[in-house]
Amino acid sequence: MLPIGTIVNIAAVIAGGSIGLVAHGRMPDRVRTIVFQGLGLCTLVIGMQMAFKVPNPLVLIFSVVLGAIAGELLNLEDRFMALAEKLKKKVGSKSDHFTDGMITAFLIFCVGPLTILGAFDEGLRGDPALLLTKSMLDGFASIALASTYGVGVLFSIIPLAIYQFGLTFFASSLQTIFSDPVITALTATGGTLILGIGINLLELARIRLSNLLPALVIVVLITMALGA
Repeated sequence: MLPIGTIVNIAAVIAGGSIGLVAHGRMPDRVRTIVFQGLGLCTLVIGMQMAFKVPNPLVLIFSVVLGAIAGELLNLEDRFMALAEKLKKKVGSKSDHFTDGMITAFLIFCVGPLTILGAFDEGLRGDPALLLTKSMLDGFASIALASTYGVGVLFSIIPLAIYQFGLTFFASSLQTIFSDPVITALTATGGTLILGIGINLLELARIRLSNLLPALVIVVLITMALGA
């Protein structure tokens, strides 16, 4: 089955990101700064809305802490930076925010119930409606992200494609894993990471978000282990 929803989603990100890149190149520094700050504030709101869905705060805390430890031990941030540098050289980009753009866009596009439920709907019932709705939202978001971060946002389609194609093709087996409680816990943990994006955008601190990504796996394992 051809995953129409994910294909359209990728096309929407490319189209929106391309528009954002045109705007990015024409923005004065003071405008770019206020766009960063505005996007940071909006990202904080999105992150809080998602994080407040947490059913069990202890699960969230353990997942984030254990994920941070795992990420630091695996040195994910530096590994992603090395991969990003290779991509930058291949595409000839000089953006200082290439990696940040990829990670930020990936989290915003892929962490949330609409991604999982949409992929399941298309994989199990052949209905791409939810992913088509998500595509429209991601398209507009990619305009703002690319105008802020640059070309790195466009390369978020690589993990986006892997993630959504995987969920769609293996929907029947993954549906038992991604129960409603797991999706809720995963959404809350993703929201916490998105809060980190807002903090980085506002330059309140520098959070190595790549090293927190294992939390998204750990929260699924903990929630399943608790039989939620």
